[in-house]
Amino acid sequence: QVQLVESGGGLVQPGGSLTLSCTPSGTLYNVYAMGWYRQTLGNQRNLVAFIRSNGTTKYADSVKGRFTISRDKIKNTVQLQMNNLKPEDTAVYYCYADTGGRRWGQGTQVTVSS
Repeated sequence: QVQLVESGGGLVQPGGSLTLSCTPSGTLYNVYAMGWYRQTLGNQRNLVAFIRSNGTTKYADSVKGRFTISRDKIKNTVQLQMNNLKPEDTAVYYCYADTGGRRWGQGTQVTVSS
């Protein structure tokens, strides 16, 4: 079973930047889209951004203009560049890949605090 492995989370001050990466542990086939959700304790998981195989992207309104999603279609990795981070961006960030079914990563914590 191919796993998705996230990296790049951590603690950053407000206004700072982080880049999250998601890498599969093996080969993924027929990847239609990849993206990121985030979740805070006691709340549902919410979409942050996704990118389709044709390159089109979608962002949550709360991150537009601050976050940028990109994808390496050959390696099937996906990155989330996060700029001008705010305390409300604090969450566990999960990457996913749609390959007919949806595969999830284990999550990486992002904490924005001074």
